Amino acid sequence: MIKQGLSVAIITYNEQANIRRTLQSVMWADEIIVADSGSTDETVSICREYTVKVFHRDWQGYANQKNFAIDQSSGEWVLSLDADEPVEPALADEIRAIISSPQSLDAYWIPRKTFFLGKWVRHGGWYPDYNLRLFRKGKGRFEERAVHEALHVRGSLGRTSHALEHHAYPDLTSYIATMNKYSSLAVAVMAEKGIAPFKTSWLNLLGRPILTFLLKYIFRLGFLDGKHGLVLNLFHSYYVFSKYAKVWEHKQKSSQF
Repeated sequence: MIKQGLSVAIITYNEQANIRRTLQSVMWADEIIVADSGSTDETVSICREYTVKVFHRDWQGYANQKNFAIDQSSGEWVLSLDADEPVEPALADEIRAIISSPQSLDAYWIPRKTFFLGKWVRHGGWYPDYNLRLFRKGKGRFEERAVHEALHVRGSLGRTSHALEHHAYPDLTSYIATMNKYSSLAVAVMAEKGIAPFKTSWLNLLGRPILTFLLKYIFRLGFLDGKHGLVLNLFHSYYVFSKYAKVWEHKQKSSQF
């Protein structure tokens, strides 16, 4: 039964470094749902300090886990968050106004502030980085795919003025690990969809990383973020290179059979 109010739905796995900050930022919500996929650190015990609705579910993929968390919610509205995405106070006030207004739309895009090595990266296309996260229950569902899951909504859409924070990259080790994981998942998606001809030209291997850096660092003013902008955009260009290099590797392995 759907009731009035807001449910916050979060998925977790070994997020003890991030989850408390995120949970504290949404304590004003009517309900918090956590779907944990087998954390071996203190994530679950921290979550239970804030909510009794902590569910264990073996990992089924990003979209599947998020949809499961949504299904456990009972509020009229759902705010879907990652464990490293606290809600800034001004956004909390804005969300409360949205869900209490009879003129509200069905879902809202929310800007996101990415923090890299502790600094908010404002340029290079990293902000506002809109994500569709707030919606009426029953109106939204995450698309099932291996990486970069997207919320699909039936109904009217709007945008909030205030932002989520994104604390995914506190150090270079975590960022490199994330790039490695997501580049591999991207190749798996391309292989599954049969994207032809599994793009392995020199343009993709060499040109795309260079163009990515020029676009983000020069044309989108990433240099205004100082050394943080330089390092982040260089690493992002490397992510693009590693993705197409892994595509090439996959093609080489496939041709051996």
